[in-house]
Amino acid sequence: MYIVTGGAGFIGANIVEGLNLRGENDILVVDNLEKSTKFRNLVDLEFSDFLDKRDFRDAIEKGRFDHARIRGIFHQGACSDTMEYDGRYMMDNNFSYSKLLFHFAVEREIPFVYASSAATYGNGIRFTEERSSEEPLNIYGYSKLLFDRYVERHLADVESTVAGLRYFNVYGPREEHKGRMASMVYQSYRQLRDDGVTWLFQGTGGYGDGEQRRDFVYVRDIVDVNLFLADGVPVQGVFNVGTGKSRSFNEIVHTLIVLMGRGELKYKPMPDNLREKYQNFTEADITRLRRAGYGKAFTSIEEGLGEYVARLREA
Repeated sequence: MYIVTGGAGFIGANIVEGLNLRGENDILVVDNLEKSTKFRNLVDLEFSDFLDKRDFRDAIEKGRFDHARIRGIFHQGACSDTMEYDGRYMMDNNFSYSKLLFHFAVEREIPFVYASSAATYGNGIRFTEERSSEEPLNIYGYSKLLFDRYVERHLADVESTVAGLRYFNVYGPREEHKGRMASMVYQSYRQLRDDGVTWLFQGTGGYGDGEQRRDFVYVRDIVDVNLFLADGVPVQGVFNVGTGKSRSFNEIVHTLIVLMGRGELKYKPMPDNLREKYQNFTEADITRLRRAGYGKAFTSIEEGLGEYVARLREA
C-alpha cells in the first residue's frame, strides 16, 4: 500500500494518477474534504481507501497502522496558503503533523517523500539547499523550513529514504480548486478565457512590468521526481525541484495568448501588503537532485503550457 496525504489536492492527486499509470491501485488517500470542492480531483482515480486527515492522524498516534505493509508515504498534506496568518494553525499542520509521519516512517524504514517549498528561500537571489540561502518571508515558508531543519538533524541514523522536495512554481492539471492560490498560469488562462484580458503586476524589486521571474515547473515532473525517489535506492536530504531556468511572467502570458489565439495583457500596481512578501525571482539549483540520480529532462514551459491548455479546454 502507498499512502498519499493531501491526496485530493493538486500535487497529491497527480501523484495518485501517476501511481495509477504504473498499475498501482492499493493507495490510501488522506485529505480533508470538509470545506472543499477538490473531491473532483478524485473522481477519475483508483485507490483502495480514503481517510479524513484527522482520523488518519489519530490512527497513526494510536498505532493502528503499525503492522500495515506500506511501500511508501508521499506527504503532500499541508496548509499552503502563503497569506495565512494563523501561526498556530500553520505550525500544527506543517510541522507537528509532519514530525509524526516522519518518525512513523523512519522507525519502519518506509520511504518518506514530503513536500517542502521554495518559499523557504524568501526573496533571495541564491536557491541552494544551504542555510545561507534560507530566509522565508511568511509563516508558511518558515513552517516548511523548520521541518526541513528538523529532518536534517535526525538523518544521521536514517537508512531508508527521507526526501524533502522544495517545489518551485508548480502548474498543471488538478489545481483549479485552489482559487487564489492556484498558479499564475491558471489564473491568467482563466482571465483570458473569461474576459479576454489578464493582469500582471507592475515592476517591483528592480524588475520591469511583468518581468518578475519564476522557475515554473510542470506538475508531471513533480510526480516523476516523487516516484523516482520513493522507488529508488535510499536517499536522504532536502532537494530543490524546478527546471533550473527562470521565465518571466510576460513570457508565460504571451505564450498563453498564442496558444489560445486571443487575449490582452495589462498591468496593475502590487498591493502594499504583498510587496514585502513577494518573491520577484526564483530559479532552482538542481545540482543536488541530479547527484541523487534523477537525470530526466524537465518539461519546457512551451511544452507544458501547450499540454495544460489542451487539457483545460477538454474539461
